[in-house]
Amino acid sequence: MSVGGLNIEKTYLITGAAGFIGYFLAKSLLEGGRRVIGVDNINDYYEVGLKYARLKNLEIFDNFIFIKGDISDKTTVMQVFQKYKPAVVVNLAAQAGVRYSIENPDAYIQSNIIGFYNILEASRYYPVEHLVYASSSSVYGANKKVPFEETDFVDHPVSLYAATKKSNELVAHTYSHLFNIPATGLRFFTVYGPMGRPDMAYFSFTNQYFKGEPIRIFNNGDFENDLYSDFTYIDDVIKGILKLLDKPPAKAGTAAAHKIFNIGNNNPVKLMDFIFTLENALSNALGKKVEFEKIFEPFKPGDVPVTYASIDLLHQEIGFKPGTPIKEGMQRFADWYVRHYRAK
Repeated sequence: MSVGGLNIEKTYLITGAAGFIGYFLAKSLLEGGRRVIGVDNINDYYEVGLKYARLKNLEIFDNFIFIKGDISDKTTVMQVFQKYKPAVVVNLAAQAGVRYSIENPDAYIQSNIIGFYNILEASRYYPVEHLVYASSSSVYGANKKVPFEETDFVDHPVSLYAATKKSNELVAHTYSHLFNIPATGLRFFTVYGPMGRPDMAYFSFTNQYFKGEPIRIFNNGDFENDLYSDFTYIDDVIKGILKLLDKPPAKAGTAAAHKIFNIGNNNPVKLMDFIFTLENALSNALGKKVEFEKIFEPFKPGDVPVTYASIDLLHQEIGFKPGTPIKEGMQRFADWYVRHYRAK
């Protein structure tokens, strides 16, 4: 039996289920009647209370099972696969953040390298119909050709985080080739929205405003050559993933059953324009003028000047293009933030 193209009798395993994308994906699957097993270690990289708030919204569903565990623990991963025999696995558990990878590289090796290897090993011994995993736009490094296409050369990452994500793509391809695991990698471009990650710029800028603190902008105050980013609203990301879940790649001759897709908005926004949009959204949510106090600083190591997604391949595959305007998406975030934190 299927609903909306997805089989409701299958078991879907989502790692990082208490995370931003993992939560919204699990919620969409559960609302469609699917059985979801969620795994998350609830680490304290950012506000743990937000992770528990997301989980609370999932635990109302009878067909949701949550397991507190770390994918870097191979025994835990193998036991989950053995017990629940997931048909579709979505690996979203990872240590995120470009700048934090410079401060704490161990966390990235444990989660992004060892953890993902454990997921691949489990998918090998307990075969799955489709393994979907999170990569990142960070793999494009400082590529100057835009928009970024999946066929671009990406062998020069400029952060450890990006290097771990490129590694994921390579190892997934190898496992797909050797053990015929249908796998899809998703290069996400700055996902944002309500209940998002507090370490992301839009969220941290908002937090700083309500604390009465200035925001730090790492563009040298150069408005002419400002940073550009492709912001992707969370609802668009979830729609894209859902459409891909039941489209596992097929092995074609000697080619592995492995594909990679960009999931971006295909409409990059200047950093300063993004900040003005956020100020306006908060002004609307609060009913008063909001203007951040700004401090301009040099670029940080690992920062990428431009992220800009080509989404032609995604559209060819599933007939879908993300398209929520930054003004609309940021207003939804601002409205949620003011309600959730009772900000004034």
